[in-house]
Amino acid sequence: MFSITFKYRYRKQIIIGIISVIVIASLIVISIINIDKEEPKEEIILQKKDEHKEKVEIPDKLKVDIKGQVINPGIYSLNADSRVIDVIAAAGGLTGEADTSVINLSKKITDEMVIIVYSKTEVADFHKTKQIEEQVQEKCIQQDEEALVNNACISSEVEVKKTGKISINTASKEELMILPGIGESKAKDIISYREKNGPFKSVEDIKKVTGVGDSIFAQIKENITV
Repeated sequence: MFSITFKYRYRKQIIIGIISVIVIASLIVISIINIDKEEPKEEIILQKKDEHKEKVEIPDKLKVDIKGQVINPGIYSLNADSRVIDVIAAAGGLTGEADTSVINLSKKITDEMVIIVYSKTEVADFHKTKQIEEQVQEKCIQQDEEALVNNACISSEVEVKKTGKISINTASKEELMILPGIGESKAKDIISYREKNGPFKSVEDIKKVTGVGDSIFAQIKENITV
């Protein structure tokens, strides 16, 4: 009787032990399967983050039209932080007749910007060149409401005289000096400010330029635009 009871108890312990081992083994297998299923999800998330990061780093491109004394005149797309000198390089460099003494090579480019590199002969007789340019522009700009509009016309003093307003974002030093109270020094300051800080968003922003206070703004506000 004692022998039978002992064998029964021994067998019961063996069965419990086997069941315990099976349960533990099952839990381990389930854990491994779950880990394998979760790993691809983590990889997909990481890939999405990398793709987003690459898109953010792509710089904006600006289109610039360069004419005159460069090897390959035409329209070029450059990064937003490029300068006039970079556009010249993209166009193959200067010709042997080029004279850059009247253009600002360090100026930051803007979208739809037009750059004209003059020849040595044109610079030597620059006053005559400017007169010819103004005559061409006068024909290019819309003469009346029924005339065809050419949106590719280069902005010039001729357009300023017709519209009665000067764009403080694109005007040259000479055009800015037409404004009352704006001399050569303040005109240079206005150009320097927009080159460093970007285009003016409103006409009131011109007061951010050193030396252009409320009194000067009151004189020029009706004659300027952005």
